[in-house]
Amino acid sequence: MITLAEGLRLPTNGLDYTILALYFIVVLGIGFAAKRSVRTSLDFFLSGRSLPAWVTGLAFVAANLGATEILGMAANGAQYGAYTVHWYWIGAIPAMVFLGLVMMPFYYGSKVRSVPEFLLHRFGPSSHLLSSIIFAVSSVLIAGVNLYAMAIVLQALLGWPQWVAIVVAGFFVLAYITIGGLSSAIYNEVLQFFVILAALIPLTVVGLKRVGGWDGLTHSLNSSHGDAFLTAWKGTGIGEGNPLGANWLTIVLGLGFVMSFGYWTTNFAEVQRALSAKNLSAAKRTPLIAAFPKIFIPMVVVVPGLIALVMEPTLGKSKDGLQYNDAIPVLMRDLLPNGVLGIAVTGLLAAFMAGMAANVSSFNTVFTNDIWAAYLKKGREDAYYLKTGRVVTAVGVLIGMGTAFIASSFSNIMNYLQTLFSFFNVPLFVVFIIGMFWKRTSAAAGFWGLLSGTAAAMVNYFWFYKQGIIAIPSDQGANFVSSIVAFVVGALVMVVVTLVTKPRPAESLAGLVYGTRSPGMEELPAEGDDAWYRRPALLGWGAVVLAALCYIPFSF
Repeated sequence: MITLAEGLRLPTNGLDYTILALYFIVVLGIGFAAKRSVRTSLDFFLSGRSLPAWVTGLAFVAANLGATEILGMAANGAQYGAYTVHWYWIGAIPAMVFLGLVMMPFYYGSKVRSVPEFLLHRFGPSSHLLSSIIFAVSSVLIAGVNLYAMAIVLQALLGWPQWVAIVVAGFFVLAYITIGGLSSAIYNEVLQFFVILAALIPLTVVGLKRVGGWDGLTHSLNSSHGDAFLTAWKGTGIGEGNPLGANWLTIVLGLGFVMSFGYWTTNFAEVQRALSAKNLSAAKRTPLIAAFPKIFIPMVVVVPGLIALVMEPTLGKSKDGLQYNDAIPVLMRDLLPNGVLGIAVTGLLAAFMAGMAANVSSFNTVFTNDIWAAYLKKGREDAYYLKTGRVVTAVGVLIGMGTAFIASSFSNIMNYLQTLFSFFNVPLFVVFIIGMFWKRTSAAAGFWGLLSGTAAAMVNYFWFYKQGIIAIPSDQGANFVSSIVAFVVGALVMVVVTLVTKPRPAESLAGLVYGTRSPGMEELPAEGDDAWYRRPALLGWGAVVLAALCYIPFSF
């Protein structure tokens, strides 16, 4: 790592550090400004359900656009080529639309404070506690990935020791979330979204110019990696080979359905942003508004990974040299002048803070409401849980620092993230989707479906794949297969258990199963929400069509 740090060291000066310092000051300022609105635990954990859709929508996409997304998807671009666009156009947009049109009415209408709390109402305490523990564990693991990603970047680019980078960045996340709660995190995520774009757009434009534009980029990569490297579907027939190690079936089912829907519809780090919206209409539009910028993120994340591969052909080729994770840092080192360099470093730091803040704020909500208040310290006054939430925030950051080093064993951190999603989010999605559309599903089925799906994904990955019992060409291909296995096993177990156990009374399922409604789902739109350009169906289907059209240049 010391050699890597020297190889990527940036010529930063006082101007760059001034920009970085100004950003830290603004971040803390937003935290103190948000503090004035935090009077209750609902204010701290869900912003008092008071935020407009455009704010929650930008926060929704920024929460996902963390350092792991930027570094990981650029690494995927360098390693897998144009196949990486599947994570966006088939692996994100349909699921985000489904969340907005189908699932948000149930989440928001039932007035739950978290995703696990929905399972409490639908399946009872066993599924609720299990899902809360699983989500709490996954949240701090993913927060640790963000910490590790930012630590290696700051060490490589600025020469900061890893522990210094972890402590400094972790302190600022801890400070502004503890002070201002979710409102502070969300308003900072809106700021961070624009700071990230201000860093990535110049990097992409200058990089394209350096390699001779899009024509120069495609010519270089076609010569070095073959014609299929810049297509999304070529070589994905069953039995054919491609860099991703996946065929169209595992891409469509494993990524496009199981992993994608499992992540976007049940990951509370995202859903929490929509639950903080001011009304049901704004909650439904939150992921739909976020879908439009998400469609174009590959242009400033995946394309730089391709550019880095042309500028540094040895990327990922040697275990001791530059890794795929270094794609963005390589471009920053070679392309950006001072001042712009400061903005780029600030953008990466903003991305890290957005990603970590999303996971820490969701961790403190789930742990406080769904574990501490529900099972350990029941019936305390609201001020007690507000104080507990602040303490748990600090605990979550400290645990995240500890888990940061688990990610160091993966040369591509996106592989690690997708592995976590296949373990934790996919089984949760199975339970949600069956329980939401089948009234007969019993409480026991929810618990055993969640447990068996998680276990099946882990067995497939650690035993069948890692032990070589099943030959799968890549970690990502193994993640797709693990997701399908988790979904199928979880679904079969749920069906069998449901058929041999007693269902819940139908009258207790109002607003929890498709075809039923609760009083919260009858909420009338606020003034202006019924305008044609705000209609959820138009926004949702518009995003799906636009994502499909984006495939055209990458399909031939």
